[in-house]
Amino acid sequence: MGQVRHMTAVIELEDDVYVALCPEFDIASQGSTIEEARANLIEALTLFFETADRDEVQRREHSRVFVTQVEVPVG
Repeated sequence: MGQVRHMTAVIELEDDVYVALCPEFDIASQGSTIEEARANLIEALTLFFETADRDEVQRREHSRVFVTQVEVPVG
């Protein structure tokens, strides 16, 4: 096994399926459970890194992703 990278996974329930997104590379997957969506995203990212050339990886990478919460007045 080669280098390991830590990336963000945002998982949300859409209708009856969990959608997992890695915002650093705009790669998504889905599953019927949170765990399945996460595992499928790892598989999709692994396949991406195995098949994409260096230029595509650099072009798609968004290395400055920040995840936070905000407070918004709603009424």
